[in-house]
Amino acid sequence: MQSEALATPPCVVWFGKPSEREQSALVRSGWSVRPASVLRDAPRVSDCDIVVAMADLRDSDSASLEAMDELIAAHPRVIWVALVSATTSAHTPRIERILRASIAFFTAPVDTDRLIGTLGALIGAAAPAPSTRIDGIVGRSAVMQETLSRLRKFAPVDLPVLITGETGTGKEGAAQALHRLSARRGRPFVAINCGALPINLVQSELFGHERGAFTGATARRIGHLEAANGGTVFLDEIGDLPLDAQTSLLRFLQEGTIERLGSSQPIHSDVRVVAATHVDLEQAVAGGRFRQDLYYRLNVLRLNMPPLRDRGEDVVLLARHFLDRFVEQHPCSARSFSLPARSAMRGFAWPGNVRELVNRVQRAAVIAETAEITPADLDLPTAGPPRTDGEALGVARVAAERAAIVACLRESRFNISECARRLRVSRVTVYRLCKKHQLTLDRLR
Repeated sequence: MQSEALATPPCVVWFGKPSEREQSALVRSGWSVRPASVLRDAPRVSDCDIVVAMADLRDSDSASLEAMDELIAAHPRVIWVALVSATTSAHTPRIERILRASIAFFTAPVDTDRLIGTLGALIGAAAPAPSTRIDGIVGRSAVMQETLSRLRKFAPVDLPVLITGETGTGKEGAAQALHRLSARRGRPFVAINCGALPINLVQSELFGHERGAFTGATARRIGHLEAANGGTVFLDEIGDLPLDAQTSLLRFLQEGTIERLGSSQPIHSDVRVVAATHVDLEQAVAGGRFRQDLYYRLNVLRLNMPPLRDRGEDVVLLARHFLDRFVEQHPCSARSFSLPARSAMRGFAWPGNVRELVNRVQRAAVIAETAEITPADLDLPTAGPPRTDGEALGVARVAAERAAIVACLRESRFNISECARRLRVSRVTVYRLCKKHQLTLDRLR
C-alpha cells in the first residue's frame, strides 16, 4: 500500500528484534527493515527518504530505550509505532515519552496484516517532510506550507514583493531566501531598516550624494539603491519611510534611475525591491501617512509571515533546529527538550515570535544543567499536569486514525470507493470518518 510517488522502497527502522515472521511479512510487502539497537545505529535513519520507526518495547534494554528517546527528540519527521506486551511498563519516564510520541500501537502477538496496512497508510503522513525547509526557513504547519509554496513561486519572478507580518516572524529571512533562490543570487543583497534611518539623511542613504551637496558632505557617497545594482534591496519597515523619500522611491520604481543629492545626472540601477512591514499599509494610506501609488508599486506580489502562535507543532520543530545550530558552535550539555518543555512551548503565546524563540532556546542551552532543557531553563510556565496513560493513548489513537484516512485518500487520488476498499470499510464509514476529523476533499487536494 505504499505511495506510487516514492522513488525508493519505504524503510522501517526497528528498535529491538523483529521476529522472523514479522520481518519476512514486511519484506514481502516491499518494506526495507533495518534493525537497530543502540544510538550508534541512528545514522541508518537518514538512509531512507521516508522512515517509520518501530519502538519494540516487548523486551527492550536501557540502551535501546535511550536510543529511541534521543531519536524521538532529534528526528521530528520520523513516524513512531509502538509494540508492547502485557509486561510492558508505562511508568518509567523514557517509556512514557516513547508511548506519547507513538501514533499507533500493536500488542503481541502482532497481526502482521494489520501492521502492514497501518504502515502503508501512515507513510503518507511523512510525505510533506522534504518541504519543511527552504533556504533556512523551517516549517511544516499548513499555514507555513502555504507561505513556502508562495516563496518558491515568487523567487524566480523579477517583480517587487511586499512581505507582511508581526515583528520577529522572519521577514528578513524570507527576503534573503527570495534573493538566494532568484537569478540575482550572485549579486548584492542590501538590507535597509527604514525606521532606523536618520530623518535628515534618508535621501542621502538611499540615493547617495555628491561632495558639497550639503553641510558635512565632504566626499561623494554611493547610496544603497546604487550599491545594490544587479541584486536585491530589502526595505524593512517601509511604513516608516518619510513622505518625501516615498516620492523619490516611487520615481525610482517607475523609471529605474536615481539622482544623487547635489547632482542632476540620472544613474541607472537595476535592482529588485523587496519591502517589509509590520503595520497595515492600507490603513497608513487611508490616514495619509503612505502614498497610495507607492503602495500599489510595492504590493505586486504579497507574502505573509504568520505569527508563531498560529504555527502549531512548528514551535518544537524550530526549537530543535535552533538548538542544533547553537550546540554546533558552542559547547554545552543541552541536547534535547524534555516533554514538559515541549508542552510549555506549544502552550506559550510567543509575543516576540521566532526571534523570541531563538533567544529563549539559546539562553536555555547555556544555563541547562542536564541534556534535556526544561521549562524553567526556557523561563516558561509549565503546561499543567501530564495526561494519564489512558488519555495519551486515546489522543494517539485519534491521531493515527486521522493520519490513516488522510494518507489513504491521497494514495487513492480522493476516490472514496477505492479508499474504502483499501481500508476494508464501507463508503459510508469513509464519509463518517471525514466528518469526524473535519476533513474536506478540497482542503486535502
